[in-house]
Amino acid sequence: MSADRVATVQRDTSETKITVTVNLDGTGQSQLKTGIPFFEHMLTQIARHGLIDMTIDADGDLEIDAHHTVEDVGIVLGQAFTQALGDKTGIVRYGHAYVPLDEALSRVVIDLSGRPGLFYDVAYTRPRVGDFDVDLLREFFQGFVNHGMATIHLDNLKGENAHHQAETLFKAFGRALRVAVTPDPRMAGIVPSTKGAL
Repeated sequence: MSADRVATVQRDTSETKITVTVNLDGTGQSQLKTGIPFFEHMLTQIARHGLIDMTIDADGDLEIDAHHTVEDVGIVLGQAFTQALGDKTGIVRYGHAYVPLDEALSRVVIDLSGRPGLFYDVAYTRPRVGDFDVDLLREFFQGFVNHGMATIHLDNLKGENAHHQAETLFKAFGRALRVAVTPDPRMAGIVPSTKGAL
């Protein structure tokens, strides 16, 4: 496994221009510029609770809506994780976390399997937090899964406040990622798969 698990990915389309840098062995620092304050609040949870340093600079067509920006940040973040992980030699591979926030409770389970699969069971109690459409959070996770080559189950088990529901998902996602990407000294030089590749 490379000692330097850092990656920068830039993606420019007619809808968004996004640059993401991640350091999987960071301290949870984040510098975020997306133009979407609630989304940045959620992304901060991934960095802080995942102990992943993350810089995201996104310029999207917010005059239309936030959809393209949110989805494309997920895509580029997934690509950056894939690059930073390399061949995944020596990592734990699996991670899970339960995170509460007052009345809300979410569970996230991750397998850095090389096979994209999103299983998302979240019934938000209202469609918006402020002016942010909570449906877009699924688009973020779908983009990450497709390009991070991971199988991820996200379940909100209970909650009455949509902000709390979303925040528990992102905190649990960060915690589960933190476990999954952690080097396991007993797996040094070994890819955690009976196939020998992920």
